[in-house]
Amino acid sequence: MLALWTIVLIIIVLLIVIPLLASAIKIVKEYERLVVFRLGRLRGAIGPGLVIIIPFIDTVAKVDLRTITVDVPKQEVITRDNVSVTVDAVIYYRVVDPIAAVTRVANYHYAVSLLGQTVLRDVLGQAELDDLLQRREELNKRLSAILDEMAMPWGIKVTAVTIKAVELPEEMTRAMAKQAEAERWRRARVIEAEGERQASLILSEAAKMYEDHPVALRLRELQTLIEIAREKSLVVVTETGGVIGKLVGVERALREQEKRLGG
Repeated sequence: MLALWTIVLIIIVLLIVIPLLASAIKIVKEYERLVVFRLGRLRGAIGPGLVIIIPFIDTVAKVDLRTITVDVPKQEVITRDNVSVTVDAVIYYRVVDPIAAVTRVANYHYAVSLLGQTVLRDVLGQAELDDLLQRREELNKRLSAILDEMAMPWGIKVTAVTIKAVELPEEMTRAMAKQAEAERWRRARVIEAEGERQASLILSEAAKMYEDHPVALRLRELQTLIEIAREKSLVVVTETGGVIGKLVGVERALREQEKRLGG
């Protein structure tokens, strides 16, 4: 009977001791820290490795030191030139002071998210639409610097802020599309006019050269007739009489071609 009570007592002790040991022994990973409070008083941040705390006396808060991303919800922003746009962004931050992140703000992740929304509206509201579309990198750096300065008392280091997308009103999108199309037409006309100008200069130089060298003009005429005859499958007959003779030869060749086709 005594042995039975001994076994029961051992089982009861094990049932009490094992949970206590499990709650007293903590394994903290390399990228984590435990902020320990003993009877409400701050003891400090401990870890990584094997950590022993006193159950029911010590309370702990686990802090992740890795880079964390915050997806800022879409925000309605009115730019400085009175254009309403919808903007969303991503904030990258990490905890550099676990004690400050636990003791100086109730929920640092939620606080960073709300702070990002406020700063995003304030900064982008001071920028014009063209800056928002073309100078996004500068705005990202400015947002990052402001958020980093404001979150530093919480033990938070904001490493980067990235504006993901800028949604414009439908009317503004159509207006910008028309503007882009008009710009493309303008460039095409400028290029066409420049080409005509260059071609006219080249033709002027060629005319001057033919005027100074009549033999070259004569050779060019013959070459043109040969090309016409070759393209139309005709035979060009030239006479020594000059241009009239060549034209008569072309006319005869055309008539013979029509007769053969008609026959």
